[in-house]
Amino acid sequence: MSSFCAVLGLGTLRGGVLQEVDVTTTSLAALKNQSKRTVKRLIGYDSRNWLRIRQIEAFTTFLTAANRKSRDVIEISPGWNRYWKAMCPNYRSVDFPDFDICKDRTDEQYSIVIADQVLEHVQRPQAAARNIHAMTREGGWAMVATPFLFRVHARPHDYNRWTPAGLKQLMVDGGFAEDNVQAFGWGNKACARAHIGGPVRAYGLWRDLSNDEEYPMMVWAFAKKG
Repeated sequence: MSSFCAVLGLGTLRGGVLQEVDVTTTSLAALKNQSKRTVKRLIGYDSRNWLRIRQIEAFTTFLTAANRKSRDVIEISPGWNRYWKAMCPNYRSVDFPDFDICKDRTDEQYSIVIADQVLEHVQRPQAAARNIHAMTREGGWAMVATPFLFRVHARPHDYNRWTPAGLKQLMVDGGFAEDNVQAFGWGNKACARAHIGGPVRAYGLWRDLSNDEEYPMMVWAFAKKG
């Protein structure tokens, strides 16, 4: 009955007494939020994470090239991330804790194996890299990305950070040939300062996207098997 009353806009029942709802206030708040979203969209406001803009662009370009996005793709522990699921029609995913990349690997191999914002959270990254290599089909690619200059964020744990050179070495240790691994990084002082003591910042409008190699916020690598 309480839910029925709420749907009708009459209010909610508490202890058998109908409590009135200020419909005007609720409607105005919803309208205000909708207006903010509309204005942001019209002016080109970008709600994606500032520190991930260049990495997302790099992954998107890589998947688009040679129509890799249409191949068989598996993503390890995507969580809330839906970028690559939306882009790749032949996509599946496995998630922690049912699938632990440190000790588990799929029976099947894939043309594209994605671990996006995963490796910083694993306890045994070398084991994870070996399993990523094992899950990658001969001639296929692994795509990995992880933060460097970013606060500790335990989901459920936070163990690791790598420079671009360090991430490349991790993939080599996992079984990929050194010549087949390309590692990159992006960041700058402005982005680093903005993330000290605060949450992830949206790119928003006109934030600095210049790259300072001494301040990598995000690092990523493409590793080809065989």
